Amino acid sequence: MTYLVARELEILADIARAFANSLDLEHTIRSILATLQTHLGLERGTVTLLDEDNTIYIKVAHGLDSKSAAKGIYRIGEGITGTVVQTGQEIIVPNIWNDPRFLHKTGARKGLQHKQIAFFCVSIKLEGKTVGALSVDKEVTGPGGVDTEVRILNVIATLIGQAIKLNRLVQLDRQTLKEENIRLQQELRTHFGFHNIVGSSNSMQQVYRLIERVADSDATVLIRGESGTGKDLVAHAIHYSSSRASMPFVKVNCTALPEGLLESELFGHEKGAFTGAIQRKVGRFEMANGGTIFLDEIGDFSMNLQVKLLRVIQFKEFERGGGTESIKANVRIIVATNKDLERQIAAGLFREDLYYRINVFPIYLPPLRERKDDIIPLADYFLEKFAKEYNKPITRISTPAIEMLTSYHWPGNVRELENCIHRAVLLCDGHVLRSEHLPPSMQMINKTEPVARPSLTQIVENTERELIVDALKKSGGQQRQAARELGITERMLGYKLRKYGIDPKALSSRQTR
Repeated sequence: MTYLVARELEILADIARAFANSLDLEHTIRSILATLQTHLGLERGTVTLLDEDNTIYIKVAHGLDSKSAAKGIYRIGEGITGTVVQTGQEIIVPNIWNDPRFLHKTGARKGLQHKQIAFFCVSIKLEGKTVGALSVDKEVTGPGGVDTEVRILNVIATLIGQAIKLNRLVQLDRQTLKEENIRLQQELRTHFGFHNIVGSSNSMQQVYRLIERVADSDATVLIRGESGTGKDLVAHAIHYSSSRASMPFVKVNCTALPEGLLESELFGHEKGAFTGAIQRKVGRFEMANGGTIFLDEIGDFSMNLQVKLLRVIQFKEFERGGGTESIKANVRIIVATNKDLERQIAAGLFREDLYYRINVFPIYLPPLRERKDDIIPLADYFLEKFAKEYNKPITRISTPAIEMLTSYHWPGNVRELENCIHRAVLLCDGHVLRSEHLPPSMQMINKTEPVARPSLTQIVENTERELIVDALKKSGGQQRQAARELGITERMLGYKLRKYGIDPKALSSRQTR
């Protein structure tokens, strides 16, 4: 008795190791069936599972070739396997040649009629429901009980049921992650596609055409323009409109780090390459493998880094700092700068050969002052964005505020406009963003002379003018209705109209802004 318990424990220990060594369901079951043959002499083992069509098929087979296993398909209630799945009760057949329930579908025992072969089949259950069966053969060579085999098989069937549950959860997680990955990639394509860049002026239409032309190539792109014009948005749009969209997009701000750290950031370094290099570091070029690397403000590259970048562009390879192994770089390179590279070349600050390598496909982004038609669409876009972010009911920009926005020269370009609207949304508590919500630098005496800070009288007059314009727009230019809306007499309203030079007829079309 002690010997039998010890043997069972040894078998169960081996089976437990099989479960622990792999999360792959088929590999685990094959290891278990092989263990049963080694310890108990059980042969031709199979695990059959019930599919969605109520068909029972062999999931894993041991001791059967693939052709034989493919024949092992049963209906519920058909044969011994089908009956076990139907009833959930184990069946032990002392001799398969004497039991008509044994259908010999696989043909794997052909030629063994002279041997007495016992067949064990136990149900595999998952949360109380039978989902399959575990079956094995054993050649009978003498008298003996089957209690040990049945007890161990039932334990194994229970473990397989749990393994199936775990496998389904893993597969579900993988599918969920895959779907989430696809969704996020689609979201990135939508968010960073060039169709999402705001602006419809002629100069921006030209930018869109260039993005479409170059996106699906591997050509190096040089994006030029002043700070704040949106060069990073163009770089994103090129990547996410290309065949590399599912691969990494890695951005490096070349002005944010000193030369030594920037080199390590770009190319990585080996352990011990310098003091403090306690482990290997993977550089941005390696991270971007298969995708795109965006080098922002390349005009700030040192001459030493320019040489190394030139090599990456020419030979598509580099070495980590302190290393000797050449690493291939399957990376599309996009660079951007706000500097005059031609002047830098003349001053000896930028390599001419590198310039010609990166200037394969230049794209110029015009400053905001050169595309006035895009100011209001951009302002509306930022207004909607920040109003939603701060849960504010702001729906439009007043006419005087629009005049200020379009008259301003925008030295900080789109970035300055975004910050301006961000501030205005924070200050605004009503439904309309007005001129007093704009920064002091934009408050004007006239359209050409900005002043640092408006006077109290100017603020009151601007507010009064905006309220009158809003009331006239709501009333379709009807002065009586507008006066009632404002809580003043029609005569007083007429005085204000003359004072501010407001023409009610021009507002009779019920404009929305």
